[in-house]
Formats: sequence, structure tokens, C-alpha cells
Amino acid sequence: MTLDTVALIILVVITLLLIYGIVGVYGVPYAIAKRRNHPHREAIGAATWLSLFTLGVLWPFLWIWALLYRPDTGWGFGTSSASSTASLDALEQRVARLESERG
Repeated sequence: MTLDTVALIILVVITLLLIYGIVGVYGVPYAIAKRRNHPHREAIGAATWLSLFTLGVLWPFLWIWALLYRPDTGWGFGTSSASSTASLDALEQRVARLESERG
């Protein structure tokens, strides 16, 4: 083997690893959506491929879109359902007390 052949093999291997790494990074929003059981995970997956071909213009928006949905609270930014149920019960009691005071 000559030195030119070794250099060519190294260049091809580095190029393939670079392409593999780029595709892996672009797949992060889909992986997040899949892990969180996102209702739009297939759309996010398709959009990550579109973002790959548009040189990453859409990628930050897809990342945010994947992170917005949480399995425990859904789309909201509130607390867990146990504390919201307790807060709702307290609010209902307060309304009932105010209505009874009013007349």
C-alpha cells in the first residue's frame, strides 16, 4: 500500500464518521420526542430530515417543540396532578364558603 492509498482510506473513514455524527445530532429532537411519548413525534421525525436538507434552519425549533411536551403535565407548565387536585379542592371550598356568606 502506498501512502496515497492510506491517506484516501483515512479521508473516506473520517468523512463517513462526520456524516454519521451529523445525522445523529439532527436526530436528537426525535429521540427526545420518542422518549417523552410526544403526540407529534412522527412529525418531528420527518421535520428533522427536512431540517437536515435545509442545513439546520428548523433544528432549534424542532428541539424546542420536542421539549415543550412533558408526559406528566402535557403541554402545560403547571405542577403535578396531585397538587393541582388539592388546589382545585381548596378553591371549590373557598367558592362554596363565599357563596354561603353572600346569602
